[in-house]
Amino acid sequence: MERFKVIAFTHKNTDINDIGKLHIDETDLKFRLEFLKQAVGADELLYISTCNRVEFMLSIEKPIDSFFLKNFFNAFNTNWTDKEINWSIENAQVFEGDNALRHLFSVASSIDSLVVGEREIITQVRNAYDKCNELGLTGDLIRLAIKRTIEVGKEVYTHTNIARNPVSVVSLAYRKLRALNVKLDARFLIIGSGVTNTNMAKYLKKHKFANFTIFNRTLANAQTLATELNGKAYSLSELENYSEGFDIIVTCTGAAESVITPAIYKKLVGNDKAKKVVIDLAIPNDLDAEILNNYDVNLIAINNLQEVAKENLQAREKELEACKVIIENNIEEFKQILKARKVELAMSEVPKKVKEIREVAINEVFAKELAGMDADSKEVLDKILQYMEKKYISVPMKMAKDILTNQK
Repeated sequence: MERFKVIAFTHKNTDINDIGKLHIDETDLKFRLEFLKQAVGADELLYISTCNRVEFMLSIEKPIDSFFLKNFFNAFNTNWTDKEINWSIENAQVFEGDNALRHLFSVASSIDSLVVGEREIITQVRNAYDKCNELGLTGDLIRLAIKRTIEVGKEVYTHTNIARNPVSVVSLAYRKLRALNVKLDARFLIIGSGVTNTNMAKYLKKHKFANFTIFNRTLANAQTLATELNGKAYSLSELENYSEGFDIIVTCTGAAESVITPAIYKKLVGNDKAKKVVIDLAIPNDLDAEILNNYDVNLIAINNLQEVAKENLQAREKELEACKVIIENNIEEFKQILKARKVELAMSEVPKKVKEIREVAINEVFAKELAGMDADSKEVLDKILQYMEKKYISVPMKMAKDILTNQK
Protein backbone atom coordinates (compact mmCIF):
# COMPACT_ATOMS: atom_id res chain seq x y z
CA MET A 1 0.00 0.00 0.00
CA GLU A 2 2.94 2.35 0.58
CA ARG A 3 3.37 2.71 -3.20
CA PHE A 4 -0.18 4.03 -3.72
CA LYS A 5 -0.29 7.85 -3.78
CA VAL A 6 -2.90 10.46 -4.68
CA ILE A 7 -2.45 14.12 -5.57
CA ALA A 8 -5.87 15.79 -5.47
CA PHE A 9 -7.44 19.15 -6.25
CA THR A 10 -11.10 19.37 -5.19
CA HIS A 11 -13.79 21.92 -4.44
CA LYS A 12 -12.80 21.55 -0.78
CA ASN A 13 -9.33 23.02 -1.12
CA THR A 14 -9.27 24.79 -4.50
CA ASP A 15 -11.46 27.42 -6.11
CA ILE A 16 -13.55 25.54 -8.68
CA ASN A 17 -12.71 28.12 -11.34
CA ASP A 18 -9.01 27.35 -10.84
CA ILE A 19 -9.39 23.58 -11.14
CA GLY A 20 -9.71 24.12 -14.88
CA LYS A 21 -5.98 24.90 -14.97
CA LEU A 22 -5.39 21.19 -14.44
CA HIS A 23 -7.65 20.00 -17.23
CA ILE A 24 -5.99 18.17 -20.13
CA ASP A 25 -7.63 18.35 -23.52
CA GLU A 26 -8.59 14.93 -24.87
CA THR A 27 -6.32 15.33 -27.89
CA ASP A 28 -3.27 15.91 -25.63
CA LEU A 29 -4.05 13.26 -23.04
CA LYS A 30 -1.82 10.46 -24.30
CA PHE A 31 1.30 12.54 -24.88
CA ARG A 32 1.07 14.59 -21.67
CA LEU A 33 0.31 11.71 -19.33
CA GLU A 34 2.97 9.45 -20.83
CA PHE A 35 5.50 12.26 -20.49
CA LEU A 36 4.41 12.96 -16.89
CA LYS A 37 4.60 9.29 -15.89
CA GLN A 38 8.09 8.91 -17.32
CA ALA A 39 9.34 12.25 -15.97
CA VAL A 40 8.53 11.43 -12.33
CA GLY A 41 9.42 7.72 -12.56
CA ALA A 42 5.97 6.36 -11.73
CA ASP A 43 5.12 2.71 -12.41
CA GLU A 44 1.45 3.56 -12.92
CA LEU A 45 -0.64 6.72 -13.39
CA LEU A 46 -4.37 7.41 -13.38
CA TYR A 47 -5.81 10.85 -14.19
CA ILE A 48 -9.37 11.83 -13.24
CA SER A 49 -10.88 15.17 -14.27
CA THR A 50 -14.48 16.17 -13.46
CA CYS A 51 -16.35 19.44 -13.04
CA ASN A 52 -15.19 19.84 -9.43
CA ARG A 53 -11.99 17.82 -9.07
CA VAL A 54 -8.76 16.70 -10.69
CA GLU A 55 -6.95 13.69 -9.22
CA PHE A 56 -3.66 11.99 -10.02
CA MET A 57 -3.22 8.44 -8.70
CA LEU A 58 0.23 6.92 -8.82
CA SER A 59 2.09 3.75 -8.01
CA ILE A 60 5.54 5.00 -6.99
CA GLU A 61 8.10 4.44 -4.26
CA LYS A 62 9.20 8.07 -3.93
CA PRO A 63 7.67 10.15 -1.13
CA ILE A 64 5.42 12.99 -2.33
CA ASP A 65 7.31 15.94 -0.86
CA SER A 66 7.66 19.54 -2.11
CA PHE A 67 10.64 18.58 -4.27
CA PHE A 68 8.64 15.81 -5.96
CA LEU A 69 5.63 18.09 -6.46
CA LYS A 70 7.76 20.75 -8.11
CA ASN A 71 9.10 18.21 -10.61
CA PHE A 72 5.64 16.72 -11.03
CA PHE A 73 3.89 19.96 -11.99
CA ASN A 74 6.82 21.14 -14.08
CA ALA A 75 6.36 17.95 -16.12
CA PHE A 76 2.56 18.21 -16.04
CA ASN A 77 2.69 21.49 -17.92
CA THR A 78 6.07 22.47 -19.31
CA ASN A 79 4.74 25.95 -20.14
CA TRP A 80 3.88 26.81 -16.55
CA THR A 81 5.72 29.61 -14.79
CA ASP A 82 7.15 29.31 -11.27
CA LYS A 83 4.05 31.14 -10.02
CA GLU A 84 1.71 28.52 -11.49
CA ILE A 85 3.85 25.64 -10.22
CA ASN A 86 3.89 27.17 -6.73
CA TRP A 87 0.11 27.58 -6.88
CA SER A 88 -0.23 23.87 -7.65
CA ILE A 89 2.08 22.84 -4.82
CA GLU A 90 0.19 25.04 -2.33
CA ASN A 91 -3.24 23.74 -3.37
CA ALA A 92 -2.45 20.06 -3.81
CA GLN A 93 -3.79 17.56 -1.28
CA VAL A 94 -1.48 14.58 -0.94
CA PHE A 95 -2.57 11.15 0.30
CA GLU A 96 -0.33 8.11 0.70
CA GLY A 97 -0.90 4.45 1.58
CA ASP A 98 -4.08 3.79 3.57
CA ASN A 99 -5.07 7.45 3.39
CA ALA A 100 -4.82 7.40 -0.41
CA LEU A 101 -7.11 4.38 -0.59
CA ARG A 102 -9.50 5.94 1.94
CA HIS A 103 -9.66 9.07 -0.17
CA LEU A 104 -10.32 7.09 -3.36
CA PHE A 105 -13.09 5.08 -1.71
CA SER A 106 -14.62 8.33 -0.39
CA VAL A 107 -14.52 9.86 -3.86
CA ALA A 108 -16.30 6.93 -5.51
CA SER A 109 -18.85 6.80 -2.68
CA SER A 110 -19.61 10.49 -3.38
CA ILE A 111 -19.06 11.53 0.25
CA ASP A 112 -16.16 13.70 -0.96
CA SER A 113 -18.20 15.11 -3.85
CA LEU A 114 -19.56 18.61 -4.30
CA VAL A 115 -22.98 16.95 -4.38
CA VAL A 116 -22.94 14.22 -1.73
CA GLY A 117 -25.00 11.24 -2.84
CA GLU A 118 -24.65 11.76 -6.60
CA ARG A 119 -23.89 8.53 -8.45
CA GLU A 120 -22.22 10.01 -11.52
CA ILE A 121 -18.78 10.04 -9.89
CA ILE A 122 -18.50 6.23 -9.87
CA THR A 123 -18.99 6.22 -13.66
CA GLN A 124 -16.44 9.01 -14.04
CA VAL A 125 -13.88 7.02 -12.04
CA ARG A 126 -14.50 3.90 -14.13
CA ASN A 127 -14.27 5.85 -17.41
CA ALA A 128 -11.04 7.55 -16.32
CA TYR A 129 -9.52 4.17 -15.49
CA ASP A 130 -10.63 2.66 -18.81
CA LYS A 131 -9.06 5.57 -20.69
CA CYS A 132 -5.74 5.46 -18.81
CA ASN A 133 -5.63 1.68 -19.02
CA GLU A 134 -6.21 1.89 -22.77
CA LEU A 135 -3.27 4.30 -22.97
CA GLY A 136 -1.08 1.79 -21.11
CA LEU A 137 -0.61 4.04 -18.07
CA THR A 138 -1.97 1.74 -15.36
CA GLY A 139 -0.92 -1.62 -13.98
CA ASP A 140 -1.76 -4.21 -11.37
CA LEU A 141 -2.00 -1.98 -8.28
CA ILE A 142 -4.30 0.63 -9.76
CA ARG A 143 -6.34 -2.08 -11.50
CA LEU A 144 -7.02 -3.80 -8.17
CA ALA A 145 -7.63 -0.47 -6.40
CA ILE A 146 -10.20 0.70 -8.98
CA LYS A 147 -11.95 -2.68 -9.05
CA ARG A 148 -12.36 -2.52 -5.28
CA THR A 149 -13.31 1.17 -5.42
CA ILE A 150 -16.25 0.48 -7.72
CA GLU A 151 -17.38 -2.34 -5.42
CA VAL A 152 -17.17 0.01 -2.42
CA GLY A 153 -19.21 2.66 -4.22
CA LYS A 154 -21.92 0.14 -5.05
CA GLU A 155 -21.94 -1.15 -1.46
CA VAL A 156 -22.35 2.37 -0.09
CA TYR A 157 -25.22 3.17 -2.47
CA THR A 158 -26.91 -0.17 -1.71
CA HIS A 159 -26.57 -0.32 2.08
CA THR A 160 -26.92 3.33 3.11
CA ASN A 161 -29.36 6.12 2.30
CA ILE A 162 -26.62 8.45 1.06
CA ALA A 163 -28.13 8.43 -2.44
CA ARG A 164 -31.78 8.44 -1.39
CA ASN A 165 -33.75 10.99 -3.43
CA PRO A 166 -30.61 11.40 -5.56
CA VAL A 167 -29.31 14.77 -6.61
CA SER A 168 -26.50 15.70 -8.97
CA VAL A 169 -24.81 18.73 -10.43
CA VAL A 170 -27.32 18.42 -13.27
CA SER A 171 -30.32 18.39 -10.93
CA LEU A 172 -28.95 21.35 -8.97
CA ALA A 173 -28.46 23.31 -12.19
CA TYR A 174 -31.99 22.45 -13.28
CA ARG A 175 -33.34 23.59 -9.91
CA LYS A 176 -31.68 26.99 -10.42
CA LEU A 177 -33.07 27.14 -13.96
CA ARG A 178 -36.66 26.45 -12.90
CA ALA A 179 -36.37 29.16 -10.27
CA LEU A 180 -36.06 31.59 -13.19
CA ASN A 181 -39.56 30.62 -14.41
CA VAL A 182 -38.35 29.66 -17.87
CA LYS A 183 -41.12 29.01 -20.38
CA LEU A 184 -41.48 25.52 -21.85
CA ASP A 185 -41.04 26.81 -25.41
CA ALA A 186 -37.61 28.25 -24.60
CA ARG A 187 -34.97 27.68 -27.29
CA PHE A 188 -32.03 25.64 -26.04
CA LEU A 189 -28.57 25.42 -27.55
CA ILE A 190 -26.83 22.30 -26.21
CA ILE A 191 -23.06 22.56 -26.74
CA GLY A 192 -21.35 19.22 -26.20
CA SER A 193 -23.02 15.82 -26.09
CA GLY A 194 -21.01 14.11 -23.35
CA VAL A 195 -22.41 12.44 -20.24
CA THR A 196 -23.19 15.66 -18.33
CA ASN A 197 -24.95 17.41 -21.19
CA THR A 198 -26.79 14.25 -22.22
CA ASN A 199 -28.10 13.89 -18.66
CA MET A 200 -29.05 17.56 -18.59
CA ALA A 201 -30.86 17.29 -21.92
CA LYS A 202 -32.81 14.23 -20.77
CA TYR A 203 -33.74 16.10 -17.60
CA LEU A 204 -35.04 19.02 -19.65
CA LYS A 205 -37.03 16.75 -21.97
CA LYS A 206 -38.52 14.94 -18.96
CA HIS A 207 -39.79 18.30 -17.71
CA LYS A 208 -41.47 19.04 -21.06
CA PHE A 209 -38.94 21.35 -22.72
CA ALA A 210 -38.81 20.54 -26.41
CA ASN A 211 -36.85 23.06 -28.50
CA PHE A 212 -33.25 21.78 -28.78
CA THR A 213 -30.32 22.40 -31.09
CA ILE A 214 -27.18 20.36 -30.42
CA PHE A 215 -23.60 21.18 -31.35
CA ASN A 216 -20.72 18.76 -30.91
CA ARG A 217 -17.22 18.23 -32.33
CA THR A 218 -18.26 14.80 -33.59
CA LEU A 219 -21.42 15.36 -35.62
CA ALA A 220 -22.56 11.73 -35.25
CA ASN A 221 -22.74 12.13 -31.46
CA ALA A 222 -24.73 15.35 -31.84
CA GLN A 223 -27.12 13.56 -34.19
CA THR A 224 -27.62 10.71 -31.71
CA LEU A 225 -28.65 13.15 -28.96
CA ALA A 226 -30.72 15.24 -31.38
CA THR A 227 -32.68 12.15 -32.43
CA GLU A 228 -33.52 11.41 -28.80
CA LEU A 229 -34.60 15.02 -28.22
CA ASN A 230 -36.33 15.55 -31.60
CA GLY A 231 -33.90 18.41 -32.17
CA LYS A 232 -31.39 19.60 -34.75
CA ALA A 233 -27.72 18.62 -34.88
CA TYR A 234 -24.67 20.56 -36.06
CA SER A 235 -20.93 20.22 -35.91
CA LEU A 236 -19.34 22.47 -33.27
CA SER A 237 -17.53 24.30 -36.07
CA GLU A 238 -20.95 25.60 -37.21
CA LEU A 239 -21.66 27.34 -33.89
CA GLU A 240 -20.22 30.68 -35.05
CA ASN A 241 -22.55 30.66 -38.06
CA TYR A 242 -25.75 29.88 -36.15
CA SER A 243 -28.23 32.75 -36.44
CA GLU A 244 -31.62 31.31 -35.46
CA GLY A 245 -31.54 32.72 -31.93
CA PHE A 246 -31.68 31.14 -28.49
CA ASP A 247 -32.93 31.67 -24.97
CA ILE A 248 -30.72 29.26 -23.03
CA ILE A 249 -27.30 27.77 -23.64
CA VAL A 250 -26.31 24.54 -21.91
CA THR A 251 -22.62 23.87 -22.38
CA CYS A 252 -20.17 21.27 -21.15
CA THR A 253 -17.24 20.31 -23.34
CA GLY A 254 -13.77 19.01 -22.62
CA ALA A 255 -12.09 21.98 -24.28
CA ALA A 256 -9.06 23.51 -22.59
CA GLU A 257 -10.13 27.03 -23.63
CA SER A 258 -13.42 28.90 -23.97
CA VAL A 259 -15.70 27.48 -26.65
CA ILE A 260 -18.09 30.44 -26.54
CA THR A 261 -15.86 33.41 -27.27
CA PRO A 262 -17.10 37.03 -27.26
CA ALA A 263 -17.07 37.00 -31.08
CA ILE A 264 -19.15 33.82 -31.27
CA TYR A 265 -21.58 35.00 -28.60
CA LYS A 266 -22.08 38.29 -30.46
CA LYS A 267 -23.14 36.37 -33.58
CA LEU A 268 -25.37 34.00 -31.59
CA VAL A 269 -27.25 36.77 -29.81
CA GLY A 270 -27.50 39.10 -32.82
CA ASN A 271 -29.80 42.06 -32.15
CA ASP A 272 -31.72 40.24 -29.42
CA LYS A 273 -31.50 42.37 -26.23
CA ALA A 274 -33.40 39.93 -23.99
CA LYS A 275 -31.60 38.49 -20.96
CA LYS A 276 -30.17 35.06 -21.66
CA VAL A 277 -29.41 32.07 -19.45
CA VAL A 278 -26.17 30.13 -19.75
CA ILE A 279 -25.71 26.85 -17.87
CA ASP A 280 -21.96 26.25 -18.01
CA LEU A 281 -21.01 22.95 -16.36
CA ALA A 282 -17.56 22.73 -17.94
CA ILE A 283 -14.22 22.96 -16.17
CA PRO A 284 -12.59 25.16 -17.36
CA ASN A 285 -15.64 27.23 -18.27
CA ASP A 286 -16.81 27.15 -21.87
CA LEU A 287 -18.19 30.70 -21.64
CA ASP A 288 -15.56 33.43 -21.89
CA ALA A 289 -15.80 35.61 -18.74
CA GLU A 290 -15.63 38.80 -20.83
CA ILE A 291 -19.14 38.06 -22.16
CA LEU A 292 -20.60 38.67 -18.70
CA ASN A 293 -19.23 42.22 -18.73
CA ASN A 294 -20.87 43.11 -22.04
CA TYR A 295 -24.18 41.20 -22.09
CA ASP A 296 -27.11 40.57 -19.77
CA VAL A 297 -26.54 36.92 -18.86
CA ASN A 298 -27.86 34.85 -15.97
CA LEU A 299 -25.01 32.38 -15.47
CA ILE A 300 -25.52 29.04 -13.76
CA ALA A 301 -22.10 27.47 -13.22
CA ILE A 302 -20.42 24.97 -10.91
CA ASN A 303 -19.15 27.60 -8.49
CA ASN A 304 -22.59 29.11 -7.84
CA LEU A 305 -24.13 25.70 -7.16
CA GLN A 306 -22.03 25.25 -4.02
CA GLU A 307 -24.54 26.81 -1.62
CA VAL A 308 -27.28 24.44 -2.76
CA ALA A 309 -24.79 21.58 -2.46
CA LYS A 310 -24.13 22.51 1.19
CA GLU A 311 -27.83 22.20 1.97
CA ASN A 312 -27.80 18.76 0.35
CA LEU A 313 -24.83 17.73 2.52
CA GLN A 314 -26.61 18.75 5.74
CA ALA A 315 -29.59 16.60 4.78
CA ARG A 316 -27.32 13.54 4.35
CA GLU A 317 -25.00 14.14 7.30
CA LYS A 318 -26.30 11.24 9.39
CA GLU A 319 -25.51 8.76 6.61
CA LEU A 320 -21.82 9.67 6.48
CA GLU A 321 -20.85 7.54 9.49
CA ALA A 322 -22.41 4.44 7.95
CA CYS A 323 -20.47 5.13 4.74
CA LYS A 324 -17.21 5.54 6.65
CA VAL A 325 -17.67 2.17 8.37
CA ILE A 326 -18.06 0.48 4.98
CA ILE A 327 -14.96 2.27 3.70
CA GLU A 328 -12.80 1.27 6.69
CA ASN A 329 -13.87 -2.37 6.42
CA ASN A 330 -12.98 -2.39 2.75
CA ILE A 331 -9.56 -0.87 3.39
CA GLU A 332 -8.71 -3.82 5.65
CA GLU A 333 -10.09 -6.31 3.14
CA PHE A 334 -8.12 -4.70 0.32
CA LYS A 335 -4.89 -5.11 2.29
CA GLN A 336 -5.54 -8.84 2.38
CA ILE A 337 -6.22 -8.83 -1.36
CA LEU A 338 -2.87 -7.13 -1.95
CA LYS A 339 -1.07 -9.68 0.22
CA ALA A 340 -2.64 -12.55 -1.70
CA ARG A 341 -1.76 -10.87 -4.98
CA LYS A 342 1.87 -10.52 -3.90
CA VAL A 343 1.96 -14.28 -3.35
CA GLU A 344 0.48 -14.93 -6.78
CA LEU A 345 3.04 -12.69 -8.45
CA ALA A 346 5.93 -14.09 -6.41
CA MET A 347 4.95 -17.65 -7.24
CA SER A 348 4.01 -17.07 -10.87
CA GLU A 349 7.29 -18.70 -11.94
CA VAL A 350 6.68 -21.87 -9.90
CA PRO A 351 4.63 -23.74 -12.58
CA LYS A 352 7.33 -23.07 -15.16
CA LYS A 353 10.11 -24.30 -12.83
CA VAL A 354 8.18 -27.46 -11.88
CA LYS A 355 7.63 -28.28 -15.57
CA GLU A 356 11.33 -27.76 -16.25
CA ILE A 357 12.25 -30.19 -13.43
CA ARG A 358 9.77 -32.75 -14.82
CA GLU A 359 11.23 -32.49 -18.33
CA VAL A 360 14.82 -32.90 -17.05
CA ALA A 361 13.80 -35.95 -14.98
CA ILE A 362 12.08 -37.63 -17.96
CA ASN A 363 14.51 -36.74 -20.72
CA GLU A 364 17.84 -36.81 -18.86
CA VAL A 365 18.01 -38.18 -15.30
CA PHE A 366 15.75 -41.23 -15.78
CA ALA A 367 15.83 -41.51 -19.57
CA LYS A 368 17.41 -44.99 -19.58
CA GLU A 369 14.99 -46.41 -17.00
CA LEU A 370 12.00 -45.02 -18.89
CA ALA A 371 13.26 -46.52 -22.17
CA GLY A 372 12.85 -50.00 -20.71
CA MET A 373 9.25 -49.48 -19.57
CA ASP A 374 6.23 -50.67 -21.55
CA ALA A 375 3.56 -48.25 -22.81
CA ASP A 376 1.07 -48.94 -19.99
CA SER A 377 3.68 -48.31 -17.30
CA LYS A 378 4.75 -45.08 -18.98
CA GLU A 379 1.12 -43.92 -19.08
CA VAL A 380 0.67 -44.62 -15.35
CA LEU A 381 3.92 -42.84 -14.51
CA ASP A 382 2.90 -39.85 -16.62
CA LYS A 383 -0.41 -39.59 -14.73
CA ILE A 384 1.43 -39.76 -11.39
CA LEU A 385 3.83 -37.00 -12.46
CA GLN A 386 0.99 -34.80 -13.70
CA TYR A 387 -0.88 -35.22 -10.42
CA MET A 388 2.20 -34.41 -8.34
CA GLU A 389 3.02 -31.44 -10.60
CA LYS A 390 -0.38 -29.88 -9.90
CA LYS A 391 -0.02 -30.45 -6.16
CA TYR A 392 3.49 -29.03 -6.06
CA ILE A 393 2.07 -25.87 -7.61
CA SER A 394 -1.25 -25.44 -5.79
CA VAL A 395 -0.42 -26.60 -2.25
CA PRO A 396 2.56 -24.27 -1.59
CA MET A 397 0.67 -21.35 -3.11
CA LYS A 398 -2.33 -21.94 -0.86
CA MET A 399 -0.10 -22.34 2.20
CA ALA A 400 1.78 -19.13 1.42
CA LYS A 401 -1.49 -17.22 0.94
CA ASP A 402 -2.84 -18.51 4.24
CA ILE A 403 0.33 -17.51 6.08
CA LEU A 404 0.46 -14.01 4.62
CA THR A 405 -3.23 -13.17 4.82
CA ASN A 406 -3.43 -14.30 8.46
CA GLN A 407 -0.54 -12.06 9.47
CA LYS A 408 -1.53 -8.95 11.37
